[in-house]
Amino acid sequence: MTKIVKLKKGFDLKLVGKAPLEFLQVAAATTFAIKPSDFPGIQRPKVLVNEGDTVKAGTPILMDKAMDQVIYASPVSGEIVEIKRGDKRKLLEIKILADTTVTHEKFGALDIEQDRATLVEKLAASGVWPNVIQRPYGIVANPADNPKAIFVSGFDTHPLAPEVPFLLQGDERYFQAGIDALAKLTTGKVHLNVDGSKAVPAIFSGIKNAQINQFSGPHPAGNVGTQIHHIDPINKGDIAWTVAPYGVVQIGKFVLEGIYDASKVIVLTGSELAQKGYVKTYTGANVSNFLGDSSQAENLRIIAGNILTGEKVDAQGYLGFYHNQVTVIPEGKYEEFLGWLKPSATKLSFHKAIGMFSFLKSGEFKVDTNTHGEERPFVVTGVFEKVMPMDILPTYLFKAIVTEDFDEMEELGLYEVIEEDVALCEFVDPSKNELQELVRHGIELLMYN
Repeated sequence: MTKIVKLKKGFDLKLVGKAPLEFLQVAAATTFAIKPSDFPGIQRPKVLVNEGDTVKAGTPILMDKAMDQVIYASPVSGEIVEIKRGDKRKLLEIKILADTTVTHEKFGALDIEQDRATLVEKLAASGVWPNVIQRPYGIVANPADNPKAIFVSGFDTHPLAPEVPFLLQGDERYFQAGIDALAKLTTGKVHLNVDGSKAVPAIFSGIKNAQINQFSGPHPAGNVGTQIHHIDPINKGDIAWTVAPYGVVQIGKFVLEGIYDASKVIVLTGSELAQKGYVKTYTGANVSNFLGDSSQAENLRIIAGNILTGEKVDAQGYLGFYHNQVTVIPEGKYEEFLGWLKPSATKLSFHKAIGMFSFLKSGEFKVDTNTHGEERPFVVTGVFEKVMPMDILPTYLFKAIVTEDFDEMEELGLYEVIEEDVALCEFVDPSKNELQELVRHGIELLMYN
């Protein structure tokens, strides 16, 4: 039975730099990287290749000794050119110089009618399994678990986010095959959640083996964590899985064609990019070819992902495993006379004291990285509750994490959130706290103690 949820709490960041629905012609990336840091929860990464080795798309290159049945595979074919390590030989990234034409390991098409254990084993060994994320904790799912339900968010409300149906055009049969496979992995339902303010996209409208739910309202309506909270909340002892639409397609391609296909469409956005639009590439691509003249400009922030949850990279950085967006905005390295005391109609802010005349401005705002203030003592303002559409008390949850009060963390809802669920709280926080890092710290406390 379809569930319709209309959210009122939240905040949409309407920014300059949205991409039109068209593809750009840019030079193909030549180097790619897999980074353990892309996968929260990975404990003991082990490299399965050496520098100079030749690999295909789907060749195992990394595993976690703590969950060795899950393979992290090469996204392209080519040569392993560098295994980069940091302090105490910590693995930072594995770089691949790509072939001009990508060749794939052949696993053979998958029969999803076989028993669940065999299906899970083959998916875990193929490279597609890291698309399956466990809630609570937001980590790569353990194949040995049996989730109560699986959730797929079919739209994205992050700033300048891509249009999901445009990303998936032409992949309709793979998406259905992926949903069919996911339905075999749970005794509960597969929930496909769509934007209730629009007509159901064609790629989702005829889907079988999934319950379609409609969500409408401001960001974070598109966050799968928000959707889980309103459909089937996570309590202590519960396990649910989430998969992004691109991950569903990847699983479907493996089911139908027996290959690990890491090709993907990403969107180039932000006020400082001359060319904005959609680009075809592969997971882990070097971002330099997407930046144009911005790769040489100073005082720019290059973000792999969106401005709320993305990762700061340099012009030679790499897309993360889960990224489908590159954003470029100005750095905010300046001091401002009177700061927030000066009335402004050009500042995007949730707080009327800062952007008191911003309501006079229609359209979009150009933002930079200036936080308009330094980190301050944690104060109770009630603002977090206005932008988090979950029945939890975020202010007290954050305080419980700071004091490492395990019982309070559990009772106040830490099992329901990961970093992206509190990113908007971080944006509106007058105390300038790193709330996403704080939540990950709390998650690790619960996981490892």
